[in-house]
This record gives sequence, C-alpha cells and structure tokens, in this order.
Amino acid sequence: MNDRSVNFQYKARYFEYGDPATAKELWIVLHGHGQLAQYFIQKFKILDSNQYYIIASEGLSRYYLTGYSGRVGATWMTKEDRLTDIDNYVNYLNSVYQNINNIRSKVKITVLGFSQGTATVSRWIAQSEIKIDRLILWAGLFPKDMNYKLAHERFKNIEILNIYGRNDEFLNDDRLNDQQEIVGKLGIKPTTIVFDGNHSIHHQTLIKIATNSY
Repeated sequence: MNDRSVNFQYKARYFEYGDPATAKELWIVLHGHGQLAQYFIQKFKILDSNQYYIIASEGLSRYYLTGYSGRVGATWMTKEDRLTDIDNYVNYLNSVYQNINNIRSKVKITVLGFSQGTATVSRWIAQSEIKIDRLILWAGLFPKDMNYKLAHERFKNIEILNIYGRNDEFLNDDRLNDQQEIVGKLGIKPTTIVFDGNHSIHHQTLIKIATNSY
C-alpha cells in the first residue's frame, strides 16, 4: 500500500471583531480543541471594539462533539498524518495574516493560543516569517517537537506570556515541569501569570493583559 498526497485549493473561514480603521492593537486568537472560532471570539468582546481588532482563526477539521448531530467543534490536528495537518494550518494562518495587510503594519500585534491552540500558534510563529510583538500561551504549553534553534531565533525578540489558572484540570506539576524544560531549550524567558480559576479565558486577567497592567 502506498501513501500519496495531493495539493489543492482550500477555503477556510475566520471571524473578526472590532474596527480595523480605529484599532491600536491587532489580536489573532486561536481556540482550543473542540471549540469553534465564532464562539471563542465572544470571549474577547469585553475589549473596546474601537481599540482592538480581533481575528479568530479556526481549526481546519470540524466534527460532531457527540454522536452524529448537534454541537460541532474543531481541532487543529490529530496524531494521524500530523505533519500534513501542521503544514496545512501554518499555510492557512499565513494566509489569514496576509489577508489583513491593510492594518498589520500600523498596530501592535498580539497572537494568542488557548489550550490546543498554544501548540498550534507556537509552531506557526516558529515556522513563519510573520512579525508580531507579543505571543500569549494561555492554558497550554510549547510543543516538544519544535526545532529549538529555529524557534529561538523567532521567539527571542518577542514578548512571551504564559498564562494559566491555578485550578486548571489539564495542567499538572509534571506538565508544567516539562514546560520549564522546553523553555530552557528555547533559551527564552516568558512572563508567567497565574490566576484563580480553571481551564478558561479569565476575563479579569484578559483585561489586565490587554491594558498592560500585569
């Protein structure tokens, strides 16, 4: 049995909130496993729509969360043909970035990944030439399989925040220790912010990050 691949044109959506004409900051936000961008972006509507322009990208694979109907979620990748999934979402995110060229050169750019989206956004930044000012890993970790030398060059001049809830059910001591080991290999020094909460976007913390009051 032979495993072959084919390239073809693919259309994928993203959602936006805010006014790019007045925004002082652009945020590109990536959801976690089983979420959809149209709902994930709602968590950022506490930010001033005149000051912030939010782009919510979406995982390229959607599925029913339970059974064969009802609520739908999306995922960025699985273990099956994972390298192809990574290539596809890196190309997709690059296209989203290029599509907003009328604003990105004029504003501060923050890229935020939540949960599964933290690994996605880390690989994207490490493998691309896009220019951003700040990277936020929220309730998730750097992936272990990055090219550490290349990633160091991409991350060394970016402000990096590592944010998680004190009661996050998905982040135990072992995983946090793994994160510290990866950070050491990357040769970077993220700022860690811990809030009283669980695996979620904590609104009060989000406002502190947005207003640089942390």
